[in-house]
Amino acid sequence: MTTSQAATIVEVGPRDGFQSIAQQIPTARKIDFIQRLYDCGIRRVEATAFVSETAVPQLADAAEVMAAAEALPGMDAQVLVPNLRHAERALAAGSKHLAFVLSASEKHNRSNVRRAPFESVEEYARIVDLLPQGTALRLNVATAFDCPYDGAMEPDTTFALLDALIDIKPDAEICPCDTTGRVTPDRVGALLSQAIRRYPQVKSWAYHGHDTYGLGLANVLAAWQAGVRTIDAAFAGLGGCPFAPGATGNVSTEDVVWMFEAMNVSTGIDIAALVPVACDGASIPGGVAGGRVRDALNPAKPCEDATS
Repeated sequence: MTTSQAATIVEVGPRDGFQSIAQQIPTARKIDFIQRLYDCGIRRVEATAFVSETAVPQLADAAEVMAAAEALPGMDAQVLVPNLRHAERALAAGSKHLAFVLSASEKHNRSNVRRAPFESVEEYARIVDLLPQGTALRLNVATAFDCPYDGAMEPDTTFALLDALIDIKPDAEICPCDTTGRVTPDRVGALLSQAIRRYPQVKSWAYHGHDTYGLGLANVLAAWQAGVRTIDAAFAGLGGCPFAPGATGNVSTEDVVWMFEAMNVSTGIDIAALVPVACDGASIPGGVAGGRVRDALNPAKPCEDATS
């Protein structure tokens, strides 16, 4: 069947999926997962984050993992950075695609990066000023819909932040994030539709969601229907923000791929090849997996037996 639409899936498992796991995952195994995800057709990955090694020891091997991901032909390997110092580290290590993160919620931003949101806006401007020619930039706005401390965010709060951020670099990709997984599809669709109308200068929008209340896939569909064409997901539904109490994993990549392909929306990802990788991801010690498709496609052979 000929597909008339395409979605870009950003595989965030190697960063968001791994960061909350206490038991250290060997660097070689992280790289092997990225290779296997690449073999499934994934061509964009959030490979790691340059962050405090004390706060997130799981990602202390960021430079090595990033280098391995970038070595894959055609792979777009973005890395998360929360401030100028870590952006400088990432660029010094050779990163070609930064993903800066700040929060719309003051309490969450102070918990995460120890500064007010508009102080992070100033930090973002300094990062933009030092970007080498040709470096891509993603802007993740965490708690755009909901804060783990204060609950639902007023859209005006998120838009006030975006007003300042988008003026700094209108050609950055903008990704409002449902950090807690508590938002509902109506609110996702409403905010993203309004954002796309409000900022016509932004050419690339993305959506990042969690599946805490089982609404991850519904929220992805709401984002798609609002006009967003880039979706974050994590293989095996791994994830959970260490700075968002109660938030569970990301929407699972295999669920998103299955849904889009069934809707005649191309992802370029081989679901049959992805399921065994997701099964192995679900078995990582200390990880909390989510999603339904990998078991639905193997009803007689549950994931725990899939590679035996």
